[in-house]
Amino acid sequence: MSVILSDRVYTVWDYMQLDDGNRYELIGGKLVMVPRPRPKHQRVSGKIFYQIEDFLKKNFLGVVIQEVDVILGSDVVAPDLLFIAKDRLDLVGELNIQGAPDLVIEILSPSSASIDRRKKRKLYLASGVKEYWMVDPDQELVEVLVAEEKEWRWAGIFDREDILTTALLPGLEIRLSEVFKGFNVR
Repeated sequence: MSVILSDRVYTVWDYMQLDDGNRYELIGGKLVMVPRPRPKHQRVSGKIFYQIEDFLKKNFLGVVIQEVDVILGSDVVAPDLLFIAKDRLDLVGELNIQGAPDLVIEILSPSSASIDRRKKRKLYLASGVKEYWMVDPDQELVEVLVAEEKEWRWAGIFDREDILTTALLPGLEIRLSEVFKGFNVR
């Protein structure tokens, strides 16, 4: 990610007025250009999405949404995937999500990993995200963080041999062997 237009502090209103065909996030008043995802990134994201979506069709506990703007106070981010519990669906607006999702999933890429691991990690905790998954498609790993009162609790790193679960979606089992299966594209 590269910061652009950093000559001033941007607001959510400024962000909402952008219409130049580029993808941005607004973090700490800085407008950040977000590159288009790589094919491997999108395939991993899609596989996780469909496993959660399939589970939610049978167990309506909320919604899973891909790449949509999330307004967190004066910041706007667009996580790769997010889950919002059914009792909090009022956060889902016509144009964006207005508040912290219950679960945020970021698919790491070389250009975004630093911001995802540092700035967004802090932002998500401060905003009230309950669980944060950082998925590394190149290493075939998922790091899971669970929010506690003032810090993240590290729940572990899971690889392609593991089945990922979460207390937010009781009964969901994401088979990481399926998520990371069949990638020859770098």
